Amino acid sequence: MASCSYTSAAMSVLCVRVRRKFSPVAVAGQPQRLALTRTRTARHMVVTCAAESSTPTPVAIAEPGPGPGPGPGPGDKTIVPDEEFSLAKVSFGTIGIALGGSLLFYGFGAYFTILPGSEWSALMLTYGFPLAIIGMALKYAELKPVPCITFSDAQALREQCATPILKQVRSDVTRYRYGDEQHLDEALKRIFQYGLGGGIPRRNAPKLEMIREEVTEEGKYSLVLVFEAKALQLSDFEQRQPKFTSFFGPGINAEIRKGENDLYEVRLVAQTAT
Repeated sequence: MASCSYTSAAMSVLCVRVRRKFSPVAVAGQPQRLALTRTRTARHMVVTCAAESSTPTPVAIAEPGPGPGPGPGPGDKTIVPDEEFSLAKVSFGTIGIALGGSLLFYGFGAYFTILPGSEWSALMLTYGFPLAIIGMALKYAELKPVPCITFSDAQALREQCATPILKQVRSDVTRYRYGDEQHLDEALKRIFQYGLGGGIPRRNAPKLEMIREEVTEEGKYSLVLVFEAKALQLSDFEQRQPKFTSFFGPGINAEIRKGENDLYEVRLVAQTAT
């Protein structure tokens, strides 16, 4: 639009020059009419460009209204980070090795007068050695917690809808355990009947890889157990669906489905609705 304004100014000057050059003169015939015609043409050009260079009417742009209020709503699939501190999430094996190893290191250094505190060297060696041994034993028998993915809508329903057994299962598999071969070992032993008639060999036992807390389409809380079982088929899980329901019940319904990469999902759905 700025270029048109400059054109309008130029055309105004042109109009003045045209008027001066082709002003009516007392000449008979064609020249006078030609002068009048060119003057009208110049005026028309100036008016047309001035109309085009007028400022356009501003267009109102609608701004978005305020969003929903704070807090997770139904269907909120935001993953909630697990920032809750608990001693059950700390590896006692790592603590024992670190503490015992530090006492042994400093105790030997003080005993050979490399480090100060030689009068305490015997005490540090006395306690450092068993602490290091206990730490290594716990580390050997340690079973690490499995990852847990919790969605915002499921977290809001956990206290209200999750059964005590579902809460206990979540707590057990997300902390360090010692002496167990795998998570949910007792439950899987009863459900799959290792080494018994109609059961499976123990070497083919499914392994719990992770858990998920989510809300079903019906608005119910569910705890999803994700197993890796390369030696099993979907039918091996489906025919034991009633056992999953009865073992982790009451108040839940087990649903079985196959995931990717030989992963099988057992969804424990709480029957208590919101």
